[in-house]
Amino acid sequence: MDYLPLPDNAARQAIDSSTIFEEYRRVFAEARAYRGGMYGKVQGQYEYLAKTSPENKQTYIGKRTPETEAIYAAFTARKAEVEKRLKSIQEALREAERLNKALKVGRVPTIVVGLLQAFEDAGLSDHFIVVGTHALYAYETAAGVRIVQAALATNDVDLLWDARKKVRFLTDIERLDSSVLRILQKVDASFQRKADQYETAINDKGFEVDFLRRQPVDEDPHPFRFSKDENNLWPVQARRADILTVTPKFEHIVVSTTGRMALMRTLDP
Repeated sequence: MDYLPLPDNAARQAIDSSTIFEEYRRVFAEARAYRGGMYGKVQGQYEYLAKTSPENKQTYIGKRTPETEAIYAAFTARKAEVEKRLKSIQEALREAERLNKALKVGRVPTIVVGLLQAFEDAGLSDHFIVVGTHALYAYETAAGVRIVQAALATNDVDLLWDARKKVRFLTDIERLDSSVLRILQKVDASFQRKADQYETAINDKGFEVDFLRRQPVDEDPHPFRFSKDENNLWPVQARRADILTVTPKFEHIVVSTTGRMALMRTLDP
């Protein structure tokens, strides 16, 4: 396969921006645990410590005692620290993205990076891997080269759903109170399920997202719909997808033409 080495200044920037992005992902993940808040709630003659989620769900921790007061103090102090660090790393990330664009570090289609990050933000990224030609973007970035464009020119991305994690997936999607199609629509509101192809979503520019799965094994559900939403997507059985499901995985940070970054999970090359 023909390829060209990445220019030195772009290669250095790719390394620097990846370091910043990895720290952003770590801090963002920690900040998720501190979403919502804690407060004292009076109920009858007692005061309780309660924790609220971003969806305004409440969890009672216990009656007001020195122990629960210590829990409250530790939570609020750490929440402030994490939020401060997240704000700082977000500023560094924006600057890294600006430099990525200026130095032409990346060339992954913007919509692909947006989709990867949308699944990451939703907490569903572990359930899907990129297969097909778009995986070449992860390989070329890791190798510090540019593969000839002709090998990458496709107007669709294939995502393989891991049926082995179906129970956890259903729990995660129920927690979100959303659907896979609605997650795609956060990236591009024009995404719709393609007529007569329940496994494919397509936007108004003709870009397609295809969802694949292995052929039923053991207790795999079949057919399988991602959620109860009547307009949701159904992953289609693909030949040899059972082999791809158990193949060792590879992940690497990829960069879009606008400089934005995301972690791509795919197959070990």
